[in-house]
Amino acid sequence: MSDLKSTGPQTADAPTPEDALHEAAAYAAREQVHAPGGPADGPVLAADGTPLKRSLNRALRRQKMRALALIAPLLIFVLLTFIAPIADMLFRSVENQIVSETLPETVVALADWDSEAGAPPAEPVFAALYVDLFFAEAQKLHTRLGTRLNYEKTGVSSLFRKTGRRVGRFDTDTYTDQITALDPGWAEPATWVAMMQNNGNRAALPLTARAWDRWTAYLASEGDDPAKEDIEDVLFTTLYLDLVATGGSGAADARIAQAAAAVGGFETVTLSEQFAAADKDWLDPEVWGTIKAFAPNYTAGYFLNSVDMQKTPHGIEARPENQQIYMMLFKRTIFMSIMITLSCILLGYPVAWILANLPTRTANLLMILVLLPFWTSLLVRTSAWKVMLQQQGVINDTLVWLGIVADDSRLVMINNQFGTIVAMTHILLPFMILPLYSVMQTIQPTYLRAAKSLGATNWTAFWRVYFPQSVPGIGAGSILVFILSIGYYITPEIVGGTTGTFISNRIAYHISSSLNWGLAAALGSILLAVVMLLYWVYDKIVGIDNVKLG
Repeated sequence: MSDLKSTGPQTADAPTPEDALHEAAAYAAREQVHAPGGPADGPVLAADGTPLKRSLNRALRRQKMRALALIAPLLIFVLLTFIAPIADMLFRSVENQIVSETLPETVVALADWDSEAGAPPAEPVFAALYVDLFFAEAQKLHTRLGTRLNYEKTGVSSLFRKTGRRVGRFDTDTYTDQITALDPGWAEPATWVAMMQNNGNRAALPLTARAWDRWTAYLASEGDDPAKEDIEDVLFTTLYLDLVATGGSGAADARIAQAAAAVGGFETVTLSEQFAAADKDWLDPEVWGTIKAFAPNYTAGYFLNSVDMQKTPHGIEARPENQQIYMMLFKRTIFMSIMITLSCILLGYPVAWILANLPTRTANLLMILVLLPFWTSLLVRTSAWKVMLQQQGVINDTLVWLGIVADDSRLVMINNQFGTIVAMTHILLPFMILPLYSVMQTIQPTYLRAAKSLGATNWTAFWRVYFPQSVPGIGAGSILVFILSIGYYITPEIVGGTTGTFISNRIAYHISSSLNWGLAAALGSILLAVVMLLYWVYDKIVGIDNVKLG
């Protein structure tokens, strides 16, 4: 066997950048090529006449590019399937752009409003909301916005849906009638197109210009031409508001000056009354405080909700006691994951020891039993435990038949933490046995015999000689089992009931049912941080270098 190793390699080693350097250096040493006409100790040249140092750098770059090309598919795969989803989750946990993008005018108008005053904002804020809500309703964004704010204050979703249906019927056509009565040309789309192409007009009518840009962008998305569509009442309303605010100063269009001179005698519409008629909740300062509190593009609100806190118009507060569930779920998840890991160690260690010390043929046959659960559906295995653990199940029937338990006092082993721990221990046990078995196979039995020959008892030999060598397998199995269990979903959902579910079940609920993806991302981010923290603690105590899979 030693001759075979010395006469020829059994595997082909891939070239490395160092190989290129050694090869070039050896060539230079053999040839001793120097610059023509230069001294013997001058710059060494390669065969093609270029300086050897430059040639070596070029060869090294080629080797690095070749190595990068080999691992590029793996890097791309990891980036797309691992790094990108985690980055997206972290971004969603703080992203809050829907408020500022849907209500841009309202957010600016609310900046100076004092949420502690105990009164709704002034008329200009309602005017800004009217403009924003009109375009939000046209683009069907008001329902999404209402859903987002409803996470923070119950009832806001229905408020936005109800008002969105009525905003197009506000009495703002009063301004449309009065302005077109001054000059019928105001009703022509071509008039507005020409007016909004002039920078002076846009500067004199800033709110109207912004509303016009949003209107034309919406029409473009629908494939319509602004020069052929009727002018909406919202544009006449913004025109009136601009004329009152600026007087049309600096405008180049004579129509604007004519309208500015006449607006003082116009009949006005109180938009706050229009909103109050649609829903009286618009006069509630808490609604406006919620909008203002979540106006920034990024928010810590999701993370606050994840730890049973909330961001309110009055600052950060604890959630009502009957809504504080997430910290309890985090504690339960960590506790039960630790219990599952410990139970897997207690059950898996003897099995792995027996497999490692049996003859190879017998151990291989028994290993099939360990691997058999991998060939069975996870759903089937979990459902089987539900059948076995229920009060009319196999285990309770057996205990009653043996007389251990009375028929009217059957054990409750399902829809609780016990059922979750039992089912998940069975499912995750192979992930503990396999690392333990791989490490125990490398432990020489002569170590135990040597310890016993020196006077050690069986227990002393095991505890002081065998067990320390198996710790790397325990560490590897514990990490596998703990990380898998802390994020498990299916088994706790089926057998956990109300007291045996994990935080992962709540994350799944927010993703698939409540559609509160921001909160789900925040919960997932915290869970990721907890796992990384525990991983760091494990590394400090045990040392990740001691973890082995065999």
